[in-house]
Amino acid sequence: MLKSFVPFASMVSTVRVRSVLTWSMLLVALVTVQAEVQAHFSPECKEFMYMGTPPLGLQDQSLKKICQRYNGKPRFATLYDTFDHIPVYSAYTFKRSDGFKKMDVSWMYEPQLSTVSTGRDMQPFPQGDLHSKFEDAQAVLEDYSNVVNYERGQLNPDEHQADPDDKAATYTLTNVVPQVQEFNNGPWKTQEHTVRQRLNNYCRGTAYVVTGVTTSGHTIRRHNQNRVGIPTYLWSAYCCIDYDHNAPFAERSKFPAFAYHGMNVKASTVQEMSVPDLEGFLKKVTYVDKRFQIFYDNCLPPDNSLHLL
Repeated sequence: MLKSFVPFASMVSTVRVRSVLTWSMLLVALVTVQAEVQAHFSPECKEFMYMGTPPLGLQDQSLKKICQRYNGKPRFATLYDTFDHIPVYSAYTFKRSDGFKKMDVSWMYEPQLSTVSTGRDMQPFPQGDLHSKFEDAQAVLEDYSNVVNYERGQLNPDEHQADPDDKAATYTLTNVVPQVQEFNNGPWKTQEHTVRQRLNNYCRGTAYVVTGVTTSGHTIRRHNQNRVGIPTYLWSAYCCIDYDHNAPFAERSKFPAFAYHGMNVKASTVQEMSVPDLEGFLKKVTYVDKRFQIFYDNCLPPDNSLHLL
């Protein structure tokens, strides 16, 4: 998990400290849970990542790679923290969208994180009490039910998807984190709109997006137990190597890759920056591997001559 050095005050928080395994140690320690919870992202799920390569340096033993499936198809990929019960990041491909939200979808859970898998596709929460093994590995609806200051913020937002099933797939608790309401509905949402319009208008090919969080150990508690990690920062970066080279300079300068981050508090702003600058920022405020990199080769096209077109 991206553990932040920055203190974060909360009425529903507690501080915990745990060690972080190095990248090499994790490769030995990782095991699959079942089905699409994987030791390594499968080829069909790597399609959501630039050059089929996931971000490097964001690993420890409690993290699980989930190929998020809905209605029989993979929709996006998530690195999920089964200790904090939130995603570290979700990686997806942006789809040209009108920005409308799909509001008639029931929130879902990930059966692959249960002891006995009931299938590879995410499922709506069942009626009645959940088996304890669901709660051991992931967040449940009750974790968010009595929380006043936070709401469920999607890392892969439905407004960055076009197909109804792709939109529906974003409504799983393995894709959401507790976001301060004013931040989620204010500067963060505004930035999501800005990126949607930019990629709609000027990205001609596939845009790869990775959106993640940092934490500092503060949690939402339920029944006197730490349940859901509260992000300190949210961050996001996109990569689109096939873009409109005739776009206005203000937009063209934000290709092939750009990034932004914001602090998860009421009076917050979102700062845009280059992807290397975001990586440098995260290295300063979080525990990440020194080789931390969001996109393979910093989103450079395989043939650098493309820059000359």
